Amino acid sequence: MKANDVILRTVTKVAVFIILTYGVHLFLAGHYEPGGGFVGGLVLSSAFVLMYLAFDIETVQRGMPIDFKMVAGAGAFLSVATGAASIAFGVPFLTQEEAHLTLPIFGDVAFASVILFEAGVALAVIGTVITIILSISEDV
Repeated sequence: MKANDVILRTVTKVAVFIILTYGVHLFLAGHYEPGGGFVGGLVLSSAFVLMYLAFDIETVQRGMPIDFKMVAGAGAFLSVATGAASIAFGVPFLTQEEAHLTLPIFGDVAFASVILFEAGVALAVIGTVITIILSISEDV
């Protein structure tokens, strides 16, 4: 697609920022509201797909040299390791703990261990979706 795509590229630069922000919001809100690692990962990966559509693959990979197969693997490992860590403490698999931290600006902030599991899920989803999209694009 090498038509006059100035409008697509210009809109993509703004839309990617909005999509990434919304994806991070969905990821962080997932513990108490609808969202989480899977949904947040899907939204975040849609921003990457939009960049691949607006710009060519080589341009995006030059600006963002990430091996998405490694991202998927690291995410799966993080999710499994987070669940298995609870076994090391003598509690059932995927048992979560919550700690409260007092931060200078934010005050008392709750930190749940499930956020690490959700981060792993999000990374696995992003890596898998982008790997599938790049594999499909090689066949076209």
